[in-house]
Amino acid sequence: MEKKCIAIVGPTASGKTPVAIELARKLNSEIISADSRQVYKHIPIASAIPTMLERQGIKHYFLEELELDEKFNAGEFGRKGRVIIENIFSREKTPVIVGGSGLYIQSLIDGFFEEEIKDEEIRKKLFDDLEKYGKEFLYNKLIKVDLESAQKITPNFYRRVIRALEVYYVSGKKISDLHKEKPVIGFETVQIGIQLDRKILYERINNRVDEMILKGLIKEVEWLKDNGFHYSTHNSLNTVGIKEVFKYFEGEYTYDTMIEMIKQNTRRYAKRQLSWFRRDKRINWINIDNKTDVAEILKLMN
Repeated sequence: MEKKCIAIVGPTASGKTPVAIELARKLNSEIISADSRQVYKHIPIASAIPTMLERQGIKHYFLEELELDEKFNAGEFGRKGRVIIENIFSREKTPVIVGGSGLYIQSLIDGFFEEEIKDEEIRKKLFDDLEKYGKEFLYNKLIKVDLESAQKITPNFYRRVIRALEVYYVSGKKISDLHKEKPVIGFETVQIGIQLDRKILYERINNRVDEMILKGLIKEVEWLKDNGFHYSTHNSLNTVGIKEVFKYFEGEYTYDTMIEMIKQNTRRYAKRQLSWFRRDKRINWINIDNKTDVAEILKLMN
């Protein structure tokens, strides 16, 4: 039997989740969540995790599995996710992948090479560390995680040091190893991109933020604060929605400004997601206007 799975991709608030659940229901299958934040516990509102009711009894993987201080990255997700996919195939089911984290999806269905591994936030933090602590500090970090690369670089080549560290922190793999290996993927993936008119998408984003506030986003972040968590110290919390509420607590934003900034930053995030996915010409884009009729998607599986 030819191994084919299906991936539902697209920007935040576009309606990927109900489409994926309807697909999994029709296929009697299971869902792999490709979201870099939904894998963590304690932030269900901020990460927009589907409720148990919304999941309709369908098995989901990578939802609320990790504690906030556990490290996780796209490379590890890809390796673990492919094991799960093969397990689903072994039970003669079609795996359904859903998510908006482009790097996670790429790692899962393609593997990736060093030049494709990027994370602007991690890179910025490394440059901040360079400014605060100096070149030797970063070089010593590289020695600990990738001695082979460190032996080929001196601390003065700090950009190469930062690049090697960025690759390691994003993928969980040494840049020296990535140069040597080519991942073997034992299945084909049909990718479906969910697209909406930009005005409708932004309206849905704004409505989602309002719903998150009503559901208790502020209390959720207050619990994080009271338990010693902060987005500056836990990368799992370095995400839209959480950062703005912390800034509200710290007096940087008023209540109204906080809400407007969550909406604005979520819209910007959606634009970045679209830019990422538009580069992949394999994606089949379909319009979904508040419907979850998946007949068109199922045709593409043949």
